[in-house]
Amino acid sequence: MNKRLTFTLLALIAAFSIALSACGPAATPTQAATQAPATQAPAPATAPAVTATTSAPAFGTANNPIVVAFEPSGTSQQITTGGQELLDLLSKQTGLTFKGIVPTSYAALTEAMGSGNAQIGWMATFGYIIAHQKGYADVALITNRFGSDHYGAQFLAAKSAGFTPAADTPATDAEVSTLLQFKGKKACFADPQSTSGYVIPLIFLKKAGLADADIPNPVFTGGHTQVVQALYNGGICDYGTTYVDARSSISKDHPDVNDKVVVIFQTKAIIPNDNMSYAPDMPQDLRDKITAAMLQIAGTDAGKKALNDLYQIGGLVKADDTVYDEFRSYLQASGLDLSQFVK
Repeated sequence: MNKRLTFTLLALIAAFSIALSACGPAATPTQAATQAPATQAPAPATAPAVTATTSAPAFGTANNPIVVAFEPSGTSQQITTGGQELLDLLSKQTGLTFKGIVPTSYAALTEAMGSGNAQIGWMATFGYIIAHQKGYADVALITNRFGSDHYGAQFLAAKSAGFTPAADTPATDAEVSTLLQFKGKKACFADPQSTSGYVIPLIFLKKAGLADADIPNPVFTGGHTQVVQALYNGGICDYGTTYVDARSSISKDHPDVNDKVVVIFQTKAIIPNDNMSYAPDMPQDLRDKITAAMLQIAGTDAGKKALNDLYQIGGLVKADDTVYDEFRSYLQASGLDLSQFVK
């Protein structure tokens, strides 16, 4: 019995040891599962960087076209047609692939430049100043119209509305009181970030003595052409603001526009023209190549037609950000709070 008891005890001990051995390794996968993330965590952070560097297609290829955002200052159809003419010429000149877009607003264009959704932007002056302040845009070319690289803003109204125009065009500083007749009247502005379609006119309205309450419920039409069209059609607003002279944007369809829509007040040419700018992710070699190509295109008959069809551009001039210094001083002196536009 003692031998059997001993044998039984030994058998139980052996079985218990085997059971412990079977359970023991189970702890190892648990530890591995716990430790694996610590060991493998750096891999995901490293892998995307390698993939982006080695496999992302270069800008200007069919798989990664250079996106050009056009400011929505006219009708979408007008800009799309003129823009495509220009991009076709630019592609032929550089061998690069481009894609044109028309953002829904000036602010949307600014954000497209900052988010990497556009590499080139055709930008209005005030929109550019905001974008540059945010680090989203660097000017390369400034446009020339009617022999000048600066322009003014104008206040328009239907002739039938009976407003009295200023005696001089452009108006003198003393004639700013002409704008007092717009007190309480409905305004059509182009866009909250349009230099000549809102910002400068607002400064002049305030200079004349009008308060915010004197400009009730203004309509933002989305562009200068739309302001002119609204005044021509009637029934939407009493007066509107645009660049000089935006009436020509609808003169083909409405030859009598200058008779029906008249200039009430026009500022001096204090605003630098709109420009072509690059987003921060655009490589310098491509900037140089495209800028040189644009200047060559602007000197050809086909290029002149495309630029005129796009924004009535008469030519292009190389520029850097210092061209806007004087205008920035003017904005500062006006007391306009730029922070309300930089969000």
